Amino acid sequence: MNDLFARYLDGCLRVYEIDAAAEGLLQAVRSVPVGAGLDVCGLAVAPQGDRIVYATTHEFVCLGRDGTELWRYALLPRSTEKYGHRPSAAFSPDGTLLWVYRPDAMAGRGSPDTWVVLDAWSGEVRAQADLGSCGHGGEHLPLPDGSRMLLDVGEGQDGSLVFAGSLKGKTLEVERYPWDDRCVMALAPGGGQFMSIDHGQADVAFHECPSGEVVLTLPVAVFGHDPESATFEWSGGYLDADTAVVTICGEREEDDVADEEREWYVHYRVDLRTGGVTDRFDAHSRHSYDLEPLGDGSWLTSDPDGRPLRWMDRRETG
Repeated sequence: MNDLFARYLDGCLRVYEIDAAAEGLLQAVRSVPVGAGLDVCGLAVAPQGDRIVYATTHEFVCLGRDGTELWRYALLPRSTEKYGHRPSAAFSPDGTLLWVYRPDAMAGRGSPDTWVVLDAWSGEVRAQADLGSCGHGGEHLPLPDGSRMLLDVGEGQDGSLVFAGSLKGKTLEVERYPWDDRCVMALAPGGGQFMSIDHGQADVAFHECPSGEVVLTLPVAVFGHDPESATFEWSGGYLDADTAVVTICGEREEDDVADEEREWYVHYRVDLRTGGVTDRFDAHSRHSYDLEPLGDGSWLTSDPDGRPLRWMDRRETG
C-alpha cells in the first residue's frame, strides 16, 4: 500500500504518513494551503511524497512538495452540470503515471466516460480509452506490481462496472469484467484478491485478482441477520491478508426510536482462510462509512473534525 494519503481540511491539503508505530490521532507531515471552499472530488499522493494531486469537477491540479503548482489538466469542455459527476485519480505504484477517471457522460460532455493516463511529471496525456460507461464516480485500485489498474465505475441505480487497464506503449488496453452488479470495495495486500459487494447489497464476494474468479461468497444470513431487514453497507476491506472486515446495516422499525438512532450498523471479521465469520469487529467508527482497513492489521477512522485516527488490531496480543 501507499503509506501516504491526504485529506482536505481547513482550506489545506494535509498529507499524512502511515508510520509503522503511529497510532491514535495522526499528525500531518505536510500542509499545503489551497483555499477554503474548494469542492475537492479526490486526492492522490505520489508514493515518493513529492507530488499531490487534487481533483475538482473541472480540473486536476498537481502540486509539488512546497505547494508549487506543477501542472493542470482541464476537463474540457467545461461542464455546466452542477451535480452527479465526481472525477478521480490515482498514481501508479512507481509514481510515474497518474490514472484519471473522467465521468464525461454525467458531466454533459456528449460522450461516454473516458479513462486517461497522464505523465505524472508533466501532466501530458500518455494514452486514453473510451469506457462506454455513464458513471457518477470511479474508484481506482492499483495492483502493487504496477501491471494493472482496476477501476470501479458507479452508475447509480444502473449498477457498477469494473475495468482493468494496462498501459502498453502509447495504448491503454482495457478489459471489462463480465458483470454490472458488483462494486469493488478493496484490494487485498499483495494484490492477489479483491472484495466486492452485490449492487443489491445482498452478499459480499471475494475474487481472485486479476481474473475476477469468485472464491468465496457470503450472504447476509450467514452473519445472523434477516436478509429482509439487513443489507451490506458499501464499507469495509482487508484488515490483513487473511482477514476482511464487512459492514451490515439496517433500520429499527420501533415507533419509539428517535430518528437519529433509527439506523444501525455492525462490522464483522471474516476469516479468509476458512471462509467463516469469526466475530463482531469494534472499529470505533462514528458511522457506517467511517472505516478504512489498511491491510497491515490497522485501520483508519475520523474524529469529529475529519482528522484521521489510526487503530491497531489487538485481538491476538490481548
